[in-house]
Amino acid sequence: MYVSSWPGLTLRDLTSRTADATRLPYPLSAPDRNAFCVARSGIYHLFRTLRLAPEEVVLAPDYYSGNEIAAIQAAGATVVHYPTRRNLEPDMVALRDLVRRGARVIYVIHYLGWPQPIREISELARENGCLLFEDCALSLLSESGGVPLGAFGDYSAFCLYKTLPVPNGGLLVRNSENVPKLDGIAMEPCPWMNAFGRSTELALEALRSRVNFVGSALAAIKRLAGRVLRTTKARHVPVGDIGWNLGNVNVGMSRIGETVMASLDYQQIRERRRENFLALRQRLLGRVQMLREDLPEGVCPLFFPVLVKNKREVVRQLWARGIGAVDFWNDPQNNPQIGEDARFLRAHVLELPIHQDVTPEQVEYIADEVMKLRLEPALC
Repeated sequence: MYVSSWPGLTLRDLTSRTADATRLPYPLSAPDRNAFCVARSGIYHLFRTLRLAPEEVVLAPDYYSGNEIAAIQAAGATVVHYPTRRNLEPDMVALRDLVRRGARVIYVIHYLGWPQPIREISELARENGCLLFEDCALSLLSESGGVPLGAFGDYSAFCLYKTLPVPNGGLLVRNSENVPKLDGIAMEPCPWMNAFGRSTELALEALRSRVNFVGSALAAIKRLAGRVLRTTKARHVPVGDIGWNLGNVNVGMSRIGETVMASLDYQQIRERRRENFLALRQRLLGRVQMLREDLPEGVCPLFFPVLVKNKREVVRQLWARGIGAVDFWNDPQNNPQIGEDARFLRAHVLELPIHQDVTPEQVEYIADEVMKLRLEPALC
């Protein structure tokens, strides 16, 4: 059996349409949004527009991917990190202390679909005259108290291709009338080869997940196609990588992404992800060390996160069994501001796929194979 890391692209996703595009969920329906190939480009342009002085620091969590911090710093802003605890929530005492010392922006990351204490942080920002930025790259379609994540802050950013079967796409949303707009960006069209190549890969992933016996052949086709594309002179804009290239910040989202987004059943996406999380939790409870066992109302989980002692070895073993486990956010940076808890998360958090394409049979397969590994818990 094969279980892909991300949802695949099907013919139905390319051909069907919703009855009313205005009924798309936030942020797809947000009236003031900029669409880029990747979300880091929107973050860069935002902080360029804000023109922060060196003393107007951006407070950001110390558990981060690297792309967002690189984008902020490339725009000329100063980043100071606040500590993230092992439950993925900020140390609010430390955050309050840093805000009172002076800050212009509080940057919040909603991890894997679970909301931060966003109302408390919103109040903290208002009390101290700070802008609030919500990074929802991992939390598209999640809510807190019935309000979409990303709608609390002055600005928010979303990475569409982590949740939806689109080849690329990052949104920067402006929620407040009292903050600057991003006008006058000379957007460039997404290179067609980028959109075509990734769309083909997503289609092959969808087929491979449904027809297991063709998996090896499809994997070979993907590798060959990748080699051929790399030999061409076509422009390549990486998606899903960790890296920064100033030359790509004006590249927009592909047209195919807009087409696919108009065809999806977002309620079904939320429900399937939640059902898969709960089914996997039922099978693995007490068998593995879970990062989050709770699933509050409104959370649309990106993955099923577990804590393991030797993350990279477990990922290797799961991939050998056809399970697309993901090991987000390892720690290549020598950043002295990264605290002990954030380093623990980087070393031990492993994500199991539970996206909308994962079937009940695949959930059972994931649970069976994980239990066979007899995973050692992370050191606490």
